Amino acid sequence: MSVYIQPNVYVRVEEYLGENPPQPLPLASGFSLGRFYNVLGLHAASETSEAFLILRNDRDEMWFISNRHFRIVDAHPIHDSSMLVEKE
Repeated sequence: MSVYIQPNVYVRVEEYLGENPPQPLPLASGFSLGRFYNVLGLHAASETSEAFLILRNDRDEMWFISNRHFRIVDAHPIHDSSMLVEKE
């Protein structure tokens, strides 16, 4: 098992709902649309090609969620929060 840390990378939820979506689904697991989440780490299981982002949800829980459910927002400078709200 390998875990990688890349500071200051933010993602947004874009839940993949194609055939056999990877579980858990972020919107059913305490994540919200319109928020940017700081990637705390990345877990890549050696037995599959699946990668899981390590993220903190809106309930302050830590989750491993498939990278297919998220899109990169931008690399931000160091920030005090692990979540940012999207400006409308």
